[in-house]
Amino acid sequence: MKPALKPLKFLGTSLDDLKAMPASVRHAIGVELMVVQLGGEPSDFKPMMIVGSGAYEIRVRDEAGAFRAIYVAKFGDAVYVLHVFQKKTQKTAKLDIELAQRRYRLIGG
Repeated sequence: MKPALKPLKFLGTSLDDLKAMPASVRHAIGVELMVVQLGGEPSDFKPMMIVGSGAYEIRVRDEAGAFRAIYVAKFGDAVYVLHVFQKKTQKTAKLDIELAQRRYRLIGG
């Protein structure tokens, strides 16, 4: 029996932000999110406890730079994509973290 595929729910502008990224990055993040939908772990990710319990950041790098997708999968009904962005500095920008935190609170986190 195949594992159930949890639906993806993009919050705020996260889907539009993903669509605006280079095709290779969209593909890489899409594959990683599908792994999460199936109950697995992305190949390159880290916990984002500062955003909220159960929040993780998928990390993708290509010739255009570093890209991130912050998601939470601990809620039974869906995988919530909180924020998708291009990382410009070594440390994740405060505005990116705050936006992900606000969206996390929308789902009752």
